[in-house]
Formats: sequence, structure tokens, C-alpha cells
Amino acid sequence: MKHFNHLKRLALATISCLALVFSAQEAQAQEEENKFSMNVTLNSDQFFGFYPFFSGGYSVSDKMDFTFYGILWSGGTGGGWGNWTEFGMGVSFQASESISITPQIGFLGGNLLSSATAGPGIMGDGIVPNLTVGLSTESLEGEFYLGYYAPLREEGSTLAYTHYWLNAGYKALDFLSFGAHWEHLILSGGSDVEESSDVYQWVGPYLQFSNPNGSTWARFAFGSDVLEGNDSFYKLTVGMGF
Repeated sequence: MKHFNHLKRLALATISCLALVFSAQEAQAQEEENKFSMNVTLNSDQFFGFYPFFSGGYSVSDKMDFTFYGILWSGGTGGGWGNWTEFGMGVSFQASESISITPQIGFLGGNLLSSATAGPGIMGDGIVPNLTVGLSTESLEGEFYLGYYAPLREEGSTLAYTHYWLNAGYKALDFLSFGAHWEHLILSGGSDVEESSDVYQWVGPYLQFSNPNGSTWARFAFGSDVLEGNDSFYKLTVGMGF
């Protein structure tokens, strides 16, 4: 009987130790999972066509994340740019409770910058240093983006672009926000470009519907292209967070 009780206590102690080990491993795995985040958006506008976008981050401290992103420009107009593809990495700093600053650098495959769409798509078509500043409070939202698209290789004529936008809005309800969008694309240079010129300059309102927990959202922006000879613009985005 004593031997049986000893075995019983030993078995209970072993089970308890295993439970603690598995619990600790599960807690550690959950903590690691909480450090990783990812968003995927599907976008469409009349210039770039259809282009999926993803961005992700891994928290390395309370105020800094390692980040990565990618844009599959290949849909729509981009199909004529050698299946243009952009992939980049960087860091994101939490400047304050409501403001984040994310400098990144991207690399391109395709033929838009390296050969002005005249040749086949190549790896190393261009490089994209870029900066994103985000704003989010209980009642306000906003984003500023600036990217410079420079050719890395010369397979003929080369092109360079500057792309930036600014949007800001008001969170009217838990699921509804609205605001204004301004976006500008500039042909900044290239081997056969004598001076910079505007490609488009969009200005107009946007309307966004969001799941209050932030997991999904849909935004529609529209308005005027202020350049002479251009008409209106439209931009539709649906997003998912993981």
C-alpha cells in the first residue's frame, strides 16, 4: 500500500511538472504570437489598376518594431511593367501614444524604372526609400507617405518617380470615419527626362467602414485630378488585420 501511495504521489508530481512546462511553453508561444502583426489590403485605382499590399511587424521593444512590406503591382496597368513587384523592410518607432514613424527601403523587380517599360522585367529594377507617419487617436486618424522610386539598373531609358500622399479623418462612430485624401505622383527624372512633371494630383473625400476591433475595414476615396486634361479619380481599398 505504501509503495502504491508513493507511486501515486510520484505520478501526480510528474503530471504537475509537465502541466507547468506545457503552460509555460504555451504562454511563451502566445507572447511571441502577440509580438507579430500583419495587414493585407486589396487596392484598386484608375492609374495603378489592381494591386494587393501587405505589411507586417515584429515587436523588438515597447517602442520599436521590425517591419516588412510588399506590393504586387503586377495587376492592371502594372502588367505592362514586367510584373512590377516591390518588397521592403525597415523599422517602426512609436514617437508618442498616437504617432508612429516608419522608415523603410524597398527593392523592385520589373521594367518600369530600368528600361521605361521597353525591355523584359528584371530583378533590381529600382530602389524605394520611403517614410510613413501614422496618426491614431480616439477621434482622429491620418497617414502621410513619401517614397522616391529610383532606377538601380540601366537597360535603356530610365525613369524616376516621387510619390506621396496625405489623408486625415474623423472617427464619427465606432465603425465609421470620413476625411480627405490628397495624393501626388511626379515623374522626377530619368535618362531622357529634362525636367520633372506631374503624372496626377488627386484631391477628394474618403469614407471608411471598420470593424470596431480593427480586424477589417473598407475605404473608398474619390474626387478630382487637379491637373489640366485629367478628370476624376477613384480609389477603393479593403483591408484585413491578423
